[in-house]
Amino acid sequence: QNEINEVPFFDIQLPYELALKIFQYLGKAELGRCAQVSRTWKVLAEDEVLWYRLCQQDGYLLGSSIAARSCWKLVLKDCRARERTLRTNWKNRIGAVSQLQYELGKILCDVHSCDGVVIAGYTSGAVRLWDTRAWDYTAPILEPLRGPDDAGAPPHVSFVRINSALAVAAYEDGTVSVWSLMVGREPIHRYQHNQRIQALALASQGAVVATASGFEVKVESPNDRGFWQTTETFEIQKLVNFLNLVPDVTGSPVAVAAAEDVVYLLKSQDSGKVLHSVYGQPITCLDVSASEAAFGVKSFGWLLNAPNQILLYNLETSQCLKKLGNSLGDFSCVNLQDSPPNMLVTGNKDRRVRVYDLRQSDSLCSLYGHHLGVSAVRMDDWKVVSGGEEGLVCVWDQRMGTKLWEMHARHPVRHLWFNSHSLITANVPNEKTPRGASLTDDDLTAHRKHRGVIHAYEFSAEQLAVESVLPICRSSYDEVTGYNYNIGLAVPYDDI
Repeated sequence: QNEINEVPFFDIQLPYELALKIFQYLGKAELGRCAQVSRTWKVLAEDEVLWYRLCQQDGYLLGSSIAARSCWKLVLKDCRARERTLRTNWKNRIGAVSQLQYELGKILCDVHSCDGVVIAGYTSGAVRLWDTRAWDYTAPILEPLRGPDDAGAPPHVSFVRINSALAVAAYEDGTVSVWSLMVGREPIHRYQHNQRIQALALASQGAVVATASGFEVKVESPNDRGFWQTTETFEIQKLVNFLNLVPDVTGSPVAVAAAEDVVYLLKSQDSGKVLHSVYGQPITCLDVSASEAAFGVKSFGWLLNAPNQILLYNLETSQCLKKLGNSLGDFSCVNLQDSPPNMLVTGNKDRRVRVYDLRQSDSLCSLYGHHLGVSAVRMDDWKVVSGGEEGLVCVWDQRMGTKLWEMHARHPVRHLWFNSHSLITANVPNEKTPRGASLTDDDLTAHRKHRGVIHAYEFSAEQLAVESVLPICRSSYDEVTGYNYNIGLAVPYDDI
């Protein structure tokens, strides 16, 4: 018998290629059982093509070719073991935590992040970057493009946004600066609004920036030769509160703007299309995906038949697909774009986090653990991370509906981002000019308690736990008694 070319399949002999096509319908457990039948079946069940396909199906090493690894069965085993370790570290809060702070004495204004790269804007007008993937704490500054008339102190930063290629900052005086992360610290584009900017949006992929100032929404993007220009200008009737760019759009960019009690769908061919409008029911939060928009609608006490809800609209047909929730409190945040398929997570001023399946109207779970309203939410297939106005960051097991752990800081949580191995949170103060921060006060710098803080957690590498803590806080004991949240702070004065 030729064990390479022919495989014994019960009472017949099959060619190897045909037997391989049959085995490709089996899972990991079935292939393991088949490998114990005979030596020939073991060779077939451990074929690289089968285990490479299983790796791709589970989402591991999607960009790799089959020739990149010598044993895909061991690769899949290592990836699954690493995933189990990461989940255990998340649940038990094992890893490293660091504070990203640079502008001493200045107050944090806005924070955004993308794939572990964090951008922050301060009251000094400075815009800083951190790359938490490399644990780079040098925080390079992105230089503003100042004109000849820009004398005196620079204006405060209003909003910052970042994606894989661009960083954008909007200032209090209506200026917008755009930097390329590939080129350097000098901005590649700058434009001006006549009034204060109320909202800033940056495309998740590509080079499209949208800003709202007064009754105008302006969309900027580079042309075919790389020169930036104003692609679209939309005039609307009310002041914009929320602005999002629809991701994965081919051709002209599409924006969704919420202005008081009206939601506009801004397209080049239909500039003033109203997606939703109910008089006296303002929009409280907004998020968009590639084909849908979700936003919270606030009702008043005299509208007994219209409670606070989350409305889900289809952007192609402009039809309302779902009305979710029936809450006494206002929905303060919603996350649709980053949630798993057919899922949506919301935060409410009634201090509850609700997870919805878009195929039904009732919430899957309602999580209660904040002292004030929920200000930021994000979820994946098994966990939910929420931030509150009181400064509490909570990590929940979504399927069990239980809180795993929490972390508290002084100011409201305005930004959350996480992936499989890291978490970034930002506590941004509401008060940007506290006592001690102006020229008329005795102290020209704001006290530490007023500044705000950015935390970066890393759950994949236990050895980083010592490196990410200040030297004065590192303990030299091999074992410490008591629970210290795994950040090496139990005995903070050993190495002084």
